Amino acid sequence: MRIAVTGKTGQVVTSLIERGAAAGYEVIALGRPELDLADPALVARALEAAAPDVIVSAAAYTAVDKAESESDLAYAVNGAGAGAVAHAARALGVPLVHVSTDYVFDGTLDRPYVESDPTGPTGVYGASKLAGEQAVLAAHGNNSAVLRVAWVYSPFGANFVKTMLRLAGDRDEVSVVADQLGNPTSALEIADAILLVATNLVADSNPALRGIFHMTASGEASWADFAEAIFAASDKKGGATAQVKRITTADYPTPATRPANSRLDCSLVAQVHGVVMPDWRQSLDRVIARLQPAAN
Repeated sequence: MRIAVTGKTGQVVTSLIERGAAAGYEVIALGRPELDLADPALVARALEAAAPDVIVSAAAYTAVDKAESESDLAYAVNGAGAGAVAHAARALGVPLVHVSTDYVFDGTLDRPYVESDPTGPTGVYGASKLAGEQAVLAAHGNNSAVLRVAWVYSPFGANFVKTMLRLAGDRDEVSVVADQLGNPTSALEIADAILLVATNLVADSNPALRGIFHMTASGEASWADFAEAIFAASDKKGGATAQVKRITTADYPTPATRPANSRLDCSLVAQVHGVVMPDWRQSLDRVIARLQPAAN
């Protein structure tokens, strides 16, 4: 199966290239300059040239805080850009897998979010990603799966795990927010799940396989819980470790408001697509093993 994925360097894209190759898929990564989400004409041309069996829309503007001052760019990439990819997929007559985010919710519920819960982003990033979801479903909803992921980390790029390990190399104590809950999710697991969903879409025209799905690792944590697990796993490998000082969101103000509750209920994607991710702690151990090989 030939998969065209938007982006070249993101965590999900890099993981998809690695996992796709290991599973025998042909993954074609398309990014600037040949594909620029801010230029719909380039999007259509690049995807047509790739001649894919399925398209994965993974590229995005992900600078959550910076988006507050760069709203035009965020909307151009995450909203109109996602729509351009969907229009191209429709023109080519191929399925589309679109990667979205937990930030489409305001985080005020006291339980994990299900797909039918009302959206209500609190910042530009989340609002622009919601605009992208809407553009995808409007342009190609009868042959698209929108996958909402959360708290993504991996051996690649910049992410929370790598930040914690870097900070632990410089200090004995790290302050981490303890009143935000979510599902830490490895991009490697996301990539495997995308491959399964993409295969299902290509093989089966069942409308039940299309629509919006939540797709994160099993289990939940606060950022402070996550940090403690990172340091424990690193310590077992002889790597950097630190004590975690638990603080509140109010203690660590940011330009963009983070959802207090980012937990996603993933029952639907398990039932429909057969995607069941392992507990986040298992996935974390595998990523730490790659980032922090055992000391000799």
